[in-house]
Amino acid sequence: MGKDVIIACDFSSAADVYAFLDKFTGKKPFVKIGMELFYAEGPQIVKDIKARGHKIFLDLKLHDIPNTVKKSMAVLSRLDVDMTNLHAAGTISMMEAALEGLTRPDGTRPLLIAVTQLTSTDQERMENDLLIKEPIDKVVMHYASNAANAGLDGVVCSPLEAGKVHETCGEKFLTVTPGVRFADGDIGDQKRVMTPAEAKKIGSDYIVVGRPITAAEDPVAAYERCVAEFCD
Repeated sequence: MGKDVIIACDFSSAADVYAFLDKFTGKKPFVKIGMELFYAEGPQIVKDIKARGHKIFLDLKLHDIPNTVKKSMAVLSRLDVDMTNLHAAGTISMMEAALEGLTRPDGTRPLLIAVTQLTSTDQERMENDLLIKEPIDKVVMHYASNAANAGLDGVVCSPLEAGKVHETCGEKFLTVTPGVRFADGDIGDQKRVMTPAEAKKIGSDYIVVGRPITAAEDPVAAYERCVAEFCD
């Protein structure tokens, strides 16, 4: 499976996302649809963007009891997305149930990846708010191992963690990494960032890039720069 750049389409309306995607008259980029756009427009936005020829990562981060997640994943599988996710904190049994629900009658399914710890969670918050006293690096690798043991395809992680995830879970276990910025760009509210070239070198399989592309003066050129640095 080749590396790819996923554009985070964090827009609040169909009109805004279509105005952005209309700029791409050549290659149709892989896009991420998150909570903001999905909750604003509903499942139809997924169908419409898919019909335009884009691969879709549906980023809803499910986390509930196993039976609820299983049934929800069965609904999402009918949207024909290419990748979706859940929280590894929901336990191995929840992740196994999710896989069961996501698998279609013909045996096909989207890629399923797990969020280990959100990038907004640091050691202090994990200890004080979640009462998890282990080092965050150890927690992330344990959650990644749980996801692999449950049969998932990979995890969302910091690009700084991608190499260690591969060491822990195998080279075929996918790493999907946000926190990517150009060397000459604004890092925004991200604290731990890498350039696309650095993410490639360290072993990321997919990079998720938002504002460096969506807020660029020329989004298509910014996307093509990402592809050149990460995929070529």
